[in-house]
Amino acid sequence: MRKRIFRYIKHIVVTILVLGIGGILFGLYHGAGLHYGDNPKMMEWDKDGPYAFYKNDSILNVNYIKGNQDDGFFLDQKNYSIDSIIPASCYFPLDSTSFEFSIRTDFKTPKNAYNDDNVILAISDIESGYKTFRDFLINSKVIDKNLNWIFGTGHLVLVGDFVDRGFSTTQVLWFIYKLEQDAAQQGGFVHFILGNHELKNMQGNYESSSPKYFHVSAILEKKQNELYHSNSLIGRWMASKNTLELINGNLFAHGGIHPEIVDYNLNLDEVNKIISNNYYKSYYPKKERTAEQFLTSSNTGISWYRGYFKDDLTQEDVESSLNKFNAKTIVVGHTLQSKVNRLYNGKVIGIDVKHSKDYHKNWPNQKSEGLLIKGNKYFRVLANGESKEI
Repeated sequence: MRKRIFRYIKHIVVTILVLGIGGILFGLYHGAGLHYGDNPKMMEWDKDGPYAFYKNDSILNVNYIKGNQDDGFFLDQKNYSIDSIIPASCYFPLDSTSFEFSIRTDFKTPKNAYNDDNVILAISDIESGYKTFRDFLINSKVIDKNLNWIFGTGHLVLVGDFVDRGFSTTQVLWFIYKLEQDAAQQGGFVHFILGNHELKNMQGNYESSSPKYFHVSAILEKKQNELYHSNSLIGRWMASKNTLELINGNLFAHGGIHPEIVDYNLNLDEVNKIISNNYYKSYYPKKERTAEQFLTSSNTGISWYRGYFKDDLTQEDVESSLNKFNAKTIVVGHTLQSKVNRLYNGKVIGIDVKHSKDYHKNWPNQKSEGLLIKGNKYFRVLANGESKEI
């Protein structure tokens, strides 16, 4: 009897262990991890900024947060003419560094199609990880250690979701803003393709935002939806960006293109225009199936679609939508991959990987990857700058 009970208990323990290990492996496969080691510097907001808002058609109000949680916070505020070039800096408390740049209000919507022989480097889903983003670009020789652009006439493509889930959204966005100016001076390009999380913030959905930005908006005496709204300079700049671009025959979109897009008589300009007209409109499904509903839907929309990895698509499904835009491949983020990889005979390239975070650690500790395109050759770019053809 005792042996039977022992065997029974042993069977239960083994079953629990097997289920537990299986659960852990399943979770790891789907991107789960252990969050630990929070750095208290994430709550240090002295010198945080700038936060720039239009006061009227001629004045820009630029704010830096000063102080700390023990003694209280206050704002260093200055007003500037919108026609002026405004000197600015952005401070990163984790390693006490900063970068300088100029605030200009004369930005325009970029082209959505480019055709040259220049090299392309793409990365996605940084999710407010300024240090990870900065260090990846240094190791990939896009910038030097002093953050100067050294990528010449190359294309740096940022495939969405550079905000949320971290404490460095401000630093990441202004860093992109700076890189864009630096690249242009050398004939290079920074393409900021908006993802669903940029759209969420523009539309007032902060379910994935760091709690820091609730407190920051209070210090600024703003509501959180004003941080990236049309009265915010950085919000207006984000709203000038595209969600779909064609660069040297490669399409770039955060989510992807649903195959039913072939049913709509739309070109790249029209796709981007329809979506940008809805940047500040919260989406909710409606009964009618208009082009606007299709392109902004959280199921079929360009910034939301996951069908390459979740749906049972055929090769023809994928290629028909690419042919519509004269594209040979599409590069997407949004759906987590274990590494940068090619699917559908190389026509789809997924580049969303787990990146390290600025202010905490994760187990397992995964490192950044990106995609390098040279002509018709495609390479995984590792966090240390090493590249491997795929």
